Amino acid sequence: MDTVLRKPERKRSVRRYLVAGVLVWLPIVATIWVVSFMLRIMDRTMLLVPPAYRPEALVGFALPGAGLLLALIVLLLTGLLVTNLIGRQLVVWGEDLLNRIPVVRTVYGGVKSFAESVFSQSNSFRKVVMIEYPRNGLWSLGFLTAEDVPEVSQRTGEAHVAVYISSALNATAGFLVMVPRSSVVELDMSVDAALKMIITCGVVVPPHPPAIKAEADKNAA
Repeated sequence: MDTVLRKPERKRSVRRYLVAGVLVWLPIVATIWVVSFMLRIMDRTMLLVPPAYRPEALVGFALPGAGLLLALIVLLLTGLLVTNLIGRQLVVWGEDLLNRIPVVRTVYGGVKSFAESVFSQSNSFRKVVMIEYPRNGLWSLGFLTAEDVPEVSQRTGEAHVAVYISSALNATAGFLVMVPRSSVVELDMSVDAALKMIITCGVVVPPHPPAIKAEADKNAA
């Protein structure tokens, strides 16, 4: 009888051990894969270097990560160039040329606007909100990307904001919605916590910040 009762317990124990192992190794393997992928992309920048000056020719073998160093040098030199008067003028001329090409100007303009929003000092892209979507009574997490959309607000007669809603498992995919400011609920949740919750399909739910503070004060006491 005891043997029969112990079998389900053993199965649960094995399953618990397997899940614990997956939770340890999956983030490590995913991180290694992403870093390796980025390094391989960076190594492609070595194609800009003449063959005689590449690591294979100088030391006799490939140096993983050499492309990352070259990419950093290129970025630094580019930043140094565009921060002076001549460099800024070259950028203006280059952008003017790109804006004359029908398809290219759309892609370039969209990517530039997105990059400026993400890397600017503005906090508008860093707020986590929730809105009733796809219907009343159902709430979706989103990211406030614009505090005001003037034309939409003027035409509707009510202040509207832009909210980006990410898709589960792939935070880079999603859609933009214009929502009345009164319908947006701002959260204390951090962007990182919200992204973890979205990517894990709600498996990882961050605690409420005041609850964390109360627990920390309790432990300190």
